[in-house]
Amino acid sequence: MSPADRVAALRAEIRRHEELYYLHDTPEITDAEFDALMRELAALEDAHPDLKDPTSPTTRVGGRPAEGFETATHMAPMLSLDNAYNADELNEFHGRVCRGLGVPVETALAYVAELKIDGLSMALTFEHGRLVRGATRGDGVLGEDVTQNVRVVRAIPLKLRGEAPALMEVRGEVYLPRAPFDRMNEEREQAGLPLFANPRNAAAGAIRTLDSAAVARRGLSAFCYQVVVPGGAAPPEANHSETLARLQSWGLPVESHWRKCEGIEAVLAFCEEWREARHSLKFETDGVVIKLDDLSLRDRLGMTAKFPRWATAFKFPAEQAVTRLLRIDVNVGRTGAVTPFAVLEPVRLSGTTVQMATLHNEQEVERRDIRPGDMVIVEKGGDIIPKVIGPVLAERPADLARWQMPRTCPFCGSELVKPEDEVVWRCENASCPARIRRGLLHFASRRAMNIEGLGESLVDSLVTNGLVRDYADVYGLTVDSVAALERMGKKSAAKLVAEIDKSRSAEIWRLLHGVGIRHVGEGAAKALASAFGSIAAVRQAAQAQARTPALESVPDIGPVVASSVSQFFNEPANSAMMDRLAEAGVCTQVQPVRVLESGPDGGPLTGRTYVITGALESMSREDAKSALEALGAKVASSVSKKTTGVIVGSDPGTKADKAAALGVPVLDEAAFRALIMN
Repeated sequence: MSPADRVAALRAEIRRHEELYYLHDTPEITDAEFDALMRELAALEDAHPDLKDPTSPTTRVGGRPAEGFETATHMAPMLSLDNAYNADELNEFHGRVCRGLGVPVETALAYVAELKIDGLSMALTFEHGRLVRGATRGDGVLGEDVTQNVRVVRAIPLKLRGEAPALMEVRGEVYLPRAPFDRMNEEREQAGLPLFANPRNAAAGAIRTLDSAAVARRGLSAFCYQVVVPGGAAPPEANHSETLARLQSWGLPVESHWRKCEGIEAVLAFCEEWREARHSLKFETDGVVIKLDDLSLRDRLGMTAKFPRWATAFKFPAEQAVTRLLRIDVNVGRTGAVTPFAVLEPVRLSGTTVQMATLHNEQEVERRDIRPGDMVIVEKGGDIIPKVIGPVLAERPADLARWQMPRTCPFCGSELVKPEDEVVWRCENASCPARIRRGLLHFASRRAMNIEGLGESLVDSLVTNGLVRDYADVYGLTVDSVAALERMGKKSAAKLVAEIDKSRSAEIWRLLHGVGIRHVGEGAAKALASAFGSIAAVRQAAQAQARTPALESVPDIGPVVASSVSQFFNEPANSAMMDRLAEAGVCTQVQPVRVLESGPDGGPLTGRTYVITGALESMSREDAKSALEALGAKVASSVSKKTTGVIVGSDPGTKADKAAALGVPVLDEAAFRALIMN
């Protein structure tokens, strides 16, 4: 098989597996096998640039962050839908349709009923079967051009199958399935960020992210339901049901539960059927869209300035229940965000028992005048997280007191703080037990101190038994103390203690990132470590921040991050903990990389050629290049058969794939450091 034939076969095979996985939920191969196909295709395209194609699956990787979104004009206005909330209003809709067509109301018109996806409306433009633009609905006439973000949604093909109009706009919804929605909210909770109330908000936030690489990680999907061609030309299909089948034949995602209904009674039955069945789906739906099937009848009815006359949306009622608010407690997240939540008498809602509900923040509690002891209305409709709508004032006792936000942390007693421009109170004590439970998982994560084996159940056991009260206590754990915990043995305990010991030599940026300073991610932690060289110097700069803004002089450290670092180190408990970490032997200053010097006849790597790809953790790419050149090596920008080795950091791109295809050795960062150090 020629390279061109193999590339074509791989693209077709990869798209088939994308459809099986993202459209039909019936994967045939493992993720590793899928990745292997992608690597082979990338290597072939890299080796044969003439075979590259913008519709190739390899182009779905996110590019560099955009500076903003351009405006896009739709081929035809993207109108909203009128709503119906009960059977009477659906019958009224049918009556209007019949009167508009001049037929008796008893006429069994053919409708198509589709589940209404709780997502973000999107218009996809295809030219000669190739995706050329993705745009949000916007105001219905003008939307935002989010093409780069749409390209990384794997449910959407970059190239259609079969024959399609030369130019068309496909309408649909980009949405976030339940599993990635739950995962995203867990991550936001751990980061001390407000939770998304529903997948629609989360999808909208994701698709408007300026960094398409971040969008690719969100797990967005899509469904399509309409075709628009230029100038209002008639589509080849006569019915909407035929359009859905045609969309599917092109490889576009179509929600599979749609039904052609003969008469409004069949539509009502469909809506009633899905009122409860919707909870079994892997995505959220907030209703049913009802459309006339016959496209010629639609043309006769036309539309108003806002809505098409031939369609409506039946909205499932928000499910509510009344129960007693037992008390208002507060939760403390990893970064110290303190948020109130309702503890309720158990009540059945949307098929589950609800005992807790969100209250968002102090201002919302005050605005709705929600008091402990109230009978309250709890809702779980379009919002997946149960929320308290408000009190039943008629049942409120006359002497019920207003709730007051605590001013000290209920878990550690530290004074809570609230910046002037924020609505969230925070506990700044990094040793707070509530923060520790969540924070330890982050502290031990691969991108922080990298302590393998310190998982959720063990963290809970360590904190519950009083063995760990702050991060420094981790380094006081012994094999005997860990082995004494439930479901832990000597062997497992010894492995954990060995991992903890290994983490003592971690780079200091990992420590700065791991202790949970608000707004300090990997990038800020590395910038601080590089600028100051030690934890002591960072602390000195933080404590002098009010007098000398030394932190803000560091590239990539702005006033918000600087203020957060200053607050952290000016909290006595945090400073004491950092001292104890140093006393426990945890690395608190940057360790210089020592390289072998070249002799008069050249260095030990003379005659060798290396390529560096991806981001290195322990040094910049420029420092790595200097280290190799000091040993006599040459550093090239592209991989060839003459390359001695490819040094791979995080997010390496296609150079690592090309190395594998050419049989060139690949060195991870540990192997690279071993190569250049004594």
